[in-house]
Amino acid sequence: MSGARSRPAAARRAMYEGPGGAAWGRGHRRAAALAWGRWRASPFANGATTAVLALALLLPLLLGLALANATRLAGTLEASREISLFLAADRDAAAAEALAVRLRARDDVAAVALRSPQDGLDEFRRMSDLAASLDLLDGNPLPWVLVVSPRGEPASLAQVLAAEAGVEAVQFDAAWRARLDAWLALAKRVLLVVATLLAAGALLVVGNTVRLDLASRHDEIALLQLLGADAADIRRPLLWLGAVHGALAGLAALAAAAVAGLLLADPLDALAASYGAAIALRGAGIAGSVATVAAGASLGWLGARVAAGHYLRSPRPADR
Repeated sequence: MSGARSRPAAARRAMYEGPGGAAWGRGHRRAAALAWGRWRASPFANGATTAVLALALLLPLLLGLALANATRLAGTLEASREISLFLAADRDAAAAEALAVRLRARDDVAAVALRSPQDGLDEFRRMSDLAASLDLLDGNPLPWVLVVSPRGEPASLAQVLAAEAGVEAVQFDAAWRARLDAWLALAKRVLLVVATLLAAGALLVVGNTVRLDLASRHDEIALLQLLGADAADIRRPLLWLGAVHGALAGLAALAAAAVAGLLLADPLDALAASYGAAIALRGAGIAGSVATVAAGASLGWLGARVAAGHYLRSPRPADR
């Protein structure tokens, strides 16, 4: 073995892979086929390793999808930023329009919508179970309302608008939105921590699998080295094996996430219907699916790279 290792790297590579500039590509194609053959040779053992990796990918994937859907839902709740100005009862349409024109000229106001007393009454009829009792009212007691969409920070604008002449009351309650944003920020941080921990666990699983494979093939590796294979030649099939584990785990995680979405669709629809809303769950999509498979393959490759590098650097009984 010492004589083989004393040969120049180029000579050993030419002996092992053959001449030609395409040797690198041939080596990777051979390594990929060998890795897939090893996976298929022990489907139950390798399937268990892939399943563990899939679970490690599934949890952050589900958390990420839940967070993405929650963020998308929160992004549609622009009504929480709107400021409703209730004018005094003696303010007519001309006064309301004049105030709206003045507010639209402000730099911190994006838009102003007018709602007449009749609009408010019609909306109350649609939303209230007491619509029939409204016919007993003598006239319309509702005032003109200006719905202001702020361009910047709504809280400070609400305080300014409350001092406008003719404004009887201001409705602005975005405290729950602030709490929602805080929860979303916390969820993002939790997702990052969980994904980091599970990625570390995935690296350990793949590394241990590769380490056991290397230990069981000690004599084969020694023979390959005698034939001129160097560390890169020995490591390459193992890297592909780790990538195969990770890619299959990513596909399995995507399938499990899709099944989870189907199981949760009906309960979420019923919950949303009880609040008079609609929720359409979104999956990972093409980009998210590709990213999941690529992340799994990268984790598998990195775990195999660390384990194979440690094994090849460590002295073995035959080397002493």
